[in-house]
Amino acid sequence: MSTVPASVAVTQCLALSWRGIVKIRRHPLVLADVVLGPAVFLVLFVYVFGGAIDGSTDRYLQFVLPGILGLMTLLATMGVGVALCQDLQSGVFDRIRSLPTLRIAPLVGAIGGDAVRQVVAIAALLGFGTLLGFRFQTDALAVLAACGLAIAFALSLSWVWVLLGLLMKDAQAVQGVGAMLIFPLSFASNIFVPPGTMPGWLRAFVEVNPIRHLMDAMRGLMVGGPVATPVLWTLMWMVVFVVVFAPLALAAYRRSTR
Repeated sequence: MSTVPASVAVTQCLALSWRGIVKIRRHPLVLADVVLGPAVFLVLFVYVFGGAIDGSTDRYLQFVLPGILGLMTLLATMGVGVALCQDLQSGVFDRIRSLPTLRIAPLVGAIGGDAVRQVVAIAALLGFGTLLGFRFQTDALAVLAACGLAIAFALSLSWVWVLLGLLMKDAQAVQGVGAMLIFPLSFASNIFVPPGTMPGWLRAFVEVNPIRHLMDAMRGLMVGGPVATPVLWTLMWMVVFVVVFAPLALAAYRRSTR
């Protein structure tokens, strides 16, 4: 089996990532959910629940905006699996398979093209949150690091949705199963409330929830607090997602394209 040069492999992955970006350029309305969704979530949680949870909507805005930013990037990752499933059904991957491309290139391309959605979601939420009164308590470099960490975490988690998109034959099923995974992990974390008020058994789950470490890291980088340990835990989870789910996704892709 011949070895493909690294430059060729990178070129193929970038070319297939660009395919996803072109789809967004031709159909910009697909970004509506990542532009309007964060604004709706932020308004609802701050002005409906903020006073009851924290006693002050302004103070709760400072707490919950990094959490909703993380939640929106996680929700956006489901689009990778849905789009992949639709491409498999439409026969697009059969055409790609007929070309001299690496097996993993279409999967990496699907994830890479989703990075644009992640950037748009973050920019929209931070802009709207600033208009509502959110204020960063750190410097610009730390804020950029928080955004980069959220995108990197989402892209590594995307391998889970790639695997689901390859295993399931229906795009709606991928979306439904994805929501069943994301929402329990999100609400059983520190995205919306500090875990101190939760029962002991739930706090024990929150302590090992990878989203909790991501939230701690993002809050530390955006509004101040411990950074080093949460960032290291987050990076460790990212490695786990890629090491475990990327090979499984590649094996499922090989089976589905025989």
